[in-house]
Formats: sequence, C-alpha cells, structure tokens
Amino acid sequence: MQSLIRLLAFFALAFSSSALLAQSTTSVEGPDKVVYHLNEGLAQATNGLRNIRNHLEVNPKAKIVVVAHAQGVDFLMKGKKDANGNPYETIVQDLESQGVKFDVCLITLRNRKLSKDQFIDDVTYVPSGVAEIARLQQREGFAYLRP
Repeated sequence: MQSLIRLLAFFALAFSSSALLAQSTTSVEGPDKVVYHLNEGLAQATNGLRNIRNHLEVNPKAKIVVVAHAQGVDFLMKGKKDANGNPYETIVQDLESQGVKFDVCLITLRNRKLSKDQFIDDVTYVPSGVAEIARLQQREGFAYLRP
C-alpha cells in the first residue's frame, strides 16, 4: 500500500512538473532579446519590419535591436518608401516608440560615401554592423534573426 502511495505521488509530481515546463516553454511574455540582421535592401527590410511588428504583437516585452549594414541601411534613409508608398520613417518611429532600437553601420556609410544627415533621426550608429551583431549575441545573449 505504501509503495502504491509513493508511486502515485511520483506520478503526480511528474505530471505537475511537465505541465509547468510546458507552460513556461509556450509563454510568449518575457524578456526576449533579439537582434534582427538587415543587409539586403528594401524587400528584406519590409519583411523584417513585418516580422518585428508580429513579434511585438505576441510579446510586447521583447527587447529588439535592428542592425543594418550594406544595402540594409537604405530603408533608414530620409524619404524612402515601401512598395505600397508608405514611408519607412513612420514605421520605424512606431516601432521605436515600442522600444525597438535601430543601429546603422558606420563602415557602410564610409564605404558607400553616405552621411549621417541622409538618415532619419530615429537611428543610432555603431562602428561595425557585423561586430555589433556578434557583440549582442555573445556578450548580451541576444537571439539572432535574419528575415
């Protein structure tokens, strides 16, 4: 009888532990830290921004950094619009108001002979886009996404 009670207690504990584990792995509320890597131009930026909006819809607490370099900086330039004629600046401002940070690679600016005054006000600049992505992943524990 006592071994039956122990067995039932074991199964009850195992069941409750697995239920808690399932609940914690499916929860979308939490401190996600994600770096989105954009380097291919406007089409990739459009997809990435949609992904970020979707991400924030289900997890508004997510900490998101967008790192742009090469052709990926284009959507952050003044006057750029998506295929539907929507200004990227409006989308970026909306996402920034939700805590998203937008980093632009200074090496890209140098190599493409671009200047900071060509970019919207809602960006920050990092010495190297790829180095910033590596830093965020290795030193700060950010997950990496590339749309």
